[in-house]
Amino acid sequence: MAGRQVSLERLGNSSIPSAFGSLLYLTSDAVVAFDGFGRIILSNEQAERLFGGGDEGLYGAGIGQIFPPAAPHAHPALTGDVAEGEGTDALALPFAVDGSARTITRKAQDGTLQVLRVRCERTGASSDTYVLVAHDADEKAAEGREEERTIKDLERVNKRLSGTLRIVLDTLNNDDMSLLFSRALEEIAETMEASGTIIYLSEPDGFHLRGHTAKVEHAKLPQFLSFRHGLSRVLLRSEHALRFRVLAPKATDLRAGRSSSREVMDEETHEIRKVSAKMLPPFVSFIAVPVWFGGHVIAIIEVGWDRLHPTTKEDARLLDAVASYLSVQLMGAFTQMRAEHAAHLESARSELREELFAKGEPTDQDAMEFLEEVTEEVGCIFSPVEENDFTPTAVAHLPENGMRALPMDAEDITGSHLGNEVVLAPISAGSRLSKWLQELGECSIGVFVDGGKVEDRHIAYMALRPADAEPLDKDEKSFLRKCTDDLIEIMQGTARRMQDKRISQALQLGMKNELQEVEGLTASGIYSSATADAFVGGDFYDLIRLPDRRAAVIMGDVSGKGVEAASVSAAVKTALGAYAWEGLAPARMVRSLNDFLLGFSRIETFATLFIGIIDLASGNLTYCSAGHPPAILYRAGRNELETLDVQSGVVGAFEDMSYVDGEVKVQEGDFLLLYTDGTTEARNPAGAFFGEDGLKDAIMQQIPQGFEGILDRLLATLDSFTARNLDDDVAMVAVRFDEIGA
Repeated sequence: MAGRQVSLERLGNSSIPSAFGSLLYLTSDAVVAFDGFGRIILSNEQAERLFGGGDEGLYGAGIGQIFPPAAPHAHPALTGDVAEGEGTDALALPFAVDGSARTITRKAQDGTLQVLRVRCERTGASSDTYVLVAHDADEKAAEGREEERTIKDLERVNKRLSGTLRIVLDTLNNDDMSLLFSRALEEIAETMEASGTIIYLSEPDGFHLRGHTAKVEHAKLPQFLSFRHGLSRVLLRSEHALRFRVLAPKATDLRAGRSSSREVMDEETHEIRKVSAKMLPPFVSFIAVPVWFGGHVIAIIEVGWDRLHPTTKEDARLLDAVASYLSVQLMGAFTQMRAEHAAHLESARSELREELFAKGEPTDQDAMEFLEEVTEEVGCIFSPVEENDFTPTAVAHLPENGMRALPMDAEDITGSHLGNEVVLAPISAGSRLSKWLQELGECSIGVFVDGGKVEDRHIAYMALRPADAEPLDKDEKSFLRKCTDDLIEIMQGTARRMQDKRISQALQLGMKNELQEVEGLTASGIYSSATADAFVGGDFYDLIRLPDRRAAVIMGDVSGKGVEAASVSAAVKTALGAYAWEGLAPARMVRSLNDFLLGFSRIETFATLFIGIIDLASGNLTYCSAGHPPAILYRAGRNELETLDVQSGVVGAFEDMSYVDGEVKVQEGDFLLLYTDGTTEARNPAGAFFGEDGLKDAIMQQIPQGFEGILDRLLATLDSFTARNLDDDVAMVAVRFDEIGA
């Protein structure tokens, strides 16, 4: 080295070229590079063995810790006590820095004296940097060190061969994917004597973090690597592992606060790329390995060291071989993990849907809580979006900023919304909406979900993740779409039920009006719904005043509930009123009604009826009971009950059904009780029916208290029997005959 200056491009505080790194690895001499402050910026393995670097190594130490200064009052740079900005042009060292060889003696860590042959020279780099080469002057000691190095190299080769074999044996036919991942990654790190190993699996939108070794568990790891940016783009074009070194940030960048990106050097080509700091692994030196399967990169494995480490082509070839073997297992793991992930989301969807169903008729608050749980399930922040009543601008409820008008209309985000189909629009990094969210300090990637309108309410929200998080995958997007679909379906069903309820109640109110007053009769009616919200069904009754001291009493029960049952009940009641005024006999009225219902309603809708025509002049009661529970007649003179048991079939179920009339004489003081099957089929908590006998017993118990209020007392008895838990609607009508005769 004497008489000439070493010229190594870019050697300095920030980087060392790959060629120099390889030279350090191959040479048997100890090599140390240090800067103008006396701080060691690079050392090879031989230097650390010769000078005793300890667990922390020599990097960052002062050169004076290895070679105490020749002068008694040396510059502080030589002892490692260097303040930022302090340097020296002349280092007080026990040898010259002109490249000439010197023999010196130094005290080793164990107290023994070492005789070393040393050469040191300032390089041609842009800043003061020195390279020192040393070896043991004692030839026997030097031979011993070379033999030791050879043995170390053989041990390393043996360790890597055995490590590779363990990876093969541990993962062979291994069905436990999580165990396969953890074992394989730990084995790779141990084999390569690395600080850690990370693996990313390919998804349609990029590479997603799916595993890492224990030592990097608490490090900040990139969750996602894009196909289009960063080193993953380079790896997609590479057929083999690439060796990288992360260069130290320049002082100017640090002072300017520019640390969002870092320079990364390809150890083989020396090409330097700028990469976002958030997208880099927590390593100084690392090897990135593309895992190929079927012509596609299905995974990226990163093996790294947390300080400068000389990597070789042999290291890269070894990892390529491991990746080639693992590709089949990783493809199986990839498929299984996707299936498990999809199954978990489907199970979560089912649970959330059932929880929403259990609420009966979910409110707007229930809907928002449901969507919040849905977004949390995929690791997103929930941000509801609503329409502004005064402008076409949509308003988002943001976690950090509260209510903010979106920078665009919802239709501009999702496109035209057709029908009630749920539309998902990605919020990608760099998009207008993502930039707006990022400027506000909010999570800025994810999806915008538009579920359309349910009645007057627009269902829309954003599911957001931080800018450096992995985007939602296909299964997660499908989960959001399906869950939103479930919500829309349930809310639309609730809206329909509420509408049906209002219509039904309106129809039923029309049928439950006061019974007509008929001279010579005292009548009352009562109705009780089986449901707490009085969602009415098809029970109805009426009392119609007819000419010539006649009256028609009607009770019916249409199958089903809701709008259809109520509308059929209203139609039946109207038709029977018309038939009664025509003067038709009860059986004839029922036959006409049967023909009417067969053409009016669905085949499964039918009715049971009791129609009685009362002639107060003669005291005759002519009736037709069409599939209805038998009416009960109280005989006041004998204080006993009588059942009107002439029966016919139901109405509206079959053509050519036969209907017949029954006839009975009534006296003053007698009364007729009509009821629907919800009365006799009511059950107590033990499951026993109230029954016809129970009803008759209840009537006889209430008769001594008089006719007035008898229906209220009978209903109270029924409530007590069932513990106020009716299975079906209950309707009852009581008609007392007060004046009989011309």
